[in-house]
Amino acid sequence: MSALAGLDAHAQRLAGTSIAGLIETDPSRARDFALRVGPLYANFARQRYDRAALDALFAIAERTNLKAAMRRQLDGEIINATEGRAVLHTALRGDNSTAAVARDARAQAVAALGRMRELIAGLEASDVTDIVSIGIGGSDLGPRLVADALALPGARFRVHFISNVDGNAAQRTLAGLDPKHTAAIVISKTFGTQETLLNGRIVHEWLQDDSRRLYAVSTNAQRVADFGIPAERTLPMWDWVGGRYSLWSSVGFPIALAIGMDRFEQLLAGAGAMDAHAAEAPLRANIAVWHALTAIWNRNALHAATQAVLPYDERLKLLPNYLQQLVMESLGKSVHVDGSAVDAETVPVWWGGAGTDTQHSFFQALHQGTQVVPADFIGVLQAAHPFHDNHAALLANLLAQTEALANGQASDDPHRRYPGGRPSTLLLLDALTPQSLGMLIALYEHSVYLQSVLWGINAFDQFGVELGKQVANRLLPALQGEGEADDTVTRELLREFNARR
Repeated sequence: MSALAGLDAHAQRLAGTSIAGLIETDPSRARDFALRVGPLYANFARQRYDRAALDALFAIAERTNLKAAMRRQLDGEIINATEGRAVLHTALRGDNSTAAVARDARAQAVAALGRMRELIAGLEASDVTDIVSIGIGGSDLGPRLVADALALPGARFRVHFISNVDGNAAQRTLAGLDPKHTAAIVISKTFGTQETLLNGRIVHEWLQDDSRRLYAVSTNAQRVADFGIPAERTLPMWDWVGGRYSLWSSVGFPIALAIGMDRFEQLLAGAGAMDAHAAEAPLRANIAVWHALTAIWNRNALHAATQAVLPYDERLKLLPNYLQQLVMESLGKSVHVDGSAVDAETVPVWWGGAGTDTQHSFFQALHQGTQVVPADFIGVLQAAHPFHDNHAALLANLLAQTEALANGQASDDPHRRYPGGRPSTLLLLDALTPQSLGMLIALYEHSVYLQSVLWGINAFDQFGVELGKQVANRLLPALQGEGEADDTVTRELLREFNARR
């Protein structure tokens, strides 16, 4: 972490400087701290760093050789060292490397897209009206986000999602659907995920054990076959695509059903354009590098414990949920790649919600609370509806909140005083299209990876999610009256559970 140690001196130097003051003394800052990549614009002018601090951040990026790190990923080098894997979700969305392993991955991706198109054509020719997608984590959050964001009225299929093992989720989703006109997709990399298999069995039985309308996405052909789904209705997954990076793969099958195959491929193309930018643009003109360095500054120089993401578009309301997994599962690490302890803070807690609803819930704390919370605000300039007054009000609130958080407002009444100094980044899409959404999501992916390089951690394993699952598997027999738990508190809780169930 010595590479980041110099940031504290800049933070101390700027401690008495307001964001408003930084802008006032640097008239060209609003323009110079902004970048555009196609339909995506980013403005970092309301972050609490000045040009000297920014120079220090970019010097760290140079020393860490972030450009080479990006190329190692795209070329399929083994950057997931703890699991001995390449990380090639970028190959799913474009030809961006001449390396043999990347070109082979790209060929497999193209073949899978062809198979997906064939399966969709078959469903379009059937009497199926509804699709139920069954998965959890990366097999659910990405497809659910994109399908919800890009769904159009009158789409050929209505796509529904079941993720939670809570039986209420399955019951509520299936209520009102007709099994004779419903198909289901079971998505699980290993086809061993407890929640997905339990829900898959519920849906299989609800379909009256008719496997003809069951589809699968998995790496484990044998388990899929044992479940009753034949190879011709199974799409592949690969160990070089992590779950939270998999919406671009066959895991995107429900996305393609929800928005159409052509628009799904536009989503991939948008992400591919961001891949090219992140790999090729100079550091100072690279939006992924700016975003990553800003995150490092807020965490390691300003010591912000949380980060808000605030989309001002109802269609992006699930983006905070998606980013919680992408960022916190990737960067929630406390050891370096070599196993030594990280000696500084890594990922903050990510949270958020859609404006303007959230202005009437937690914005009080953002404006006047004791904790400073950096925020990413996301807006969409062109409305996709005819209610122009609503859209103008939405954009006015977006601009107003970023201004008010940064500048604050003085008052003789301490209860009405706004301290300001709350940093934010503004990300704007010209319109919410498959291409622009693909670019936005890929931007966050690349920012996460670059942050992991700067911290010297592995962004692509997730061993932290396993222990709780292992303990749950051990406790399940005890919950069903067979055996006891080892932990004394758990034993007492099980007695309470069993006495009241």
